[in-house]
Amino acid sequence: MDSVFDELYEKYHQELFQFLFYMVRNREQAEDLVQEVYIKVLRSYDRFEGRSSEKTWLLSIAKHVAIDFFRKQRSFRTKIMNGWKVQDDKGPLPEEIAVQREEIQLMYRCLSHCTVDQRLVVVLRFIQGLSVAETAETLGWTESKVKTTQHRALKRLKQQMEEAAKGGWHHEKIPME
Repeated sequence: MDSVFDELYEKYHQELFQFLFYMVRNREQAEDLVQEVYIKVLRSYDRFEGRSSEKTWLLSIAKHVAIDFFRKQRSFRTKIMNGWKVQDDKGPLPEEIAVQREEIQLMYRCLSHCTVDQRLVVVLRFIQGLSVAETAETLGWTESKVKTTQHRALKRLKQQMEEAAKGGWHHEKIPME
């Protein structure tokens, strides 16, 4: 099991961390959640049937860990209503350094106006680079639901970015789905 675990860690650690960071927007919390994912992997690897790729299986576990984290937080609704505020951690991540262009930063901030489901799809599809089928498998959804959610998320992002460009940026309640 050690060699299998080491191989999974080497292949997917960075992607798991990025996924969880984009979901929780806190470096330390993302690191803690990655550890929870690995604990679940160690406990359940013998039940992995190989019906999906290891990556899809790991991201599915990470999704459940993130959702559990949100459920456990008393301030989840408040945090969502206030949007994701980038916390001043121990310095920027390499991904944050690369995301310096104003339009990309704006789009990233506009993600806070999407539902949790929409953020999941955007992160998995466009940041993690999963296909529609892989995203559906990871989330336990149909491909049709992924496509619909993606369409709504992109529409919402475009609307928010246009509003911000016109100077009409406003903070509103974020829908919970």
